[in-house]
Amino acid sequence: MMHSMSKLSDLDTILLTVKQFCEEREWDQFHQPKDLAIGLVTESAELLDLFRFKSEAQCREIISESGSREKVSDELADILFFVLRFAERTGIALPEALERKLEKNRAKYPVETARGSNRKYNE
Repeated sequence: MMHSMSKLSDLDTILLTVKQFCEEREWDQFHQPKDLAIGLVTESAELLDLFRFKSEAQCREIISESGSREKVSDELADILFFVLRFAERTGIALPEALERKLEKNRAKYPVETARGSNRKYNE
């Protein structure tokens, strides 16, 4: 089943598309939690590498220039792929997990004390 990129608009559709993509290639055997966690970190490092040793101005240029922006976009897509695949393979419902984490962060970072501050909650 092929999906055009414009059809990948809701999380359920995206999760199903990633699952089908992997099942068609018989990749379940390679996608244990450890392997997916490694893939997530590896892809995150590839994104980070695009910005390593760059000034703030150079980072803005990377984001704005079409060729390098596409590289950033590709790395973000790779990261998202591994996040989605990890969630799908482990039965973690991402919307609920995100809402729970936001609730925890709301308690740690109340607007009154966190607005405009980059300090950690325990500092």
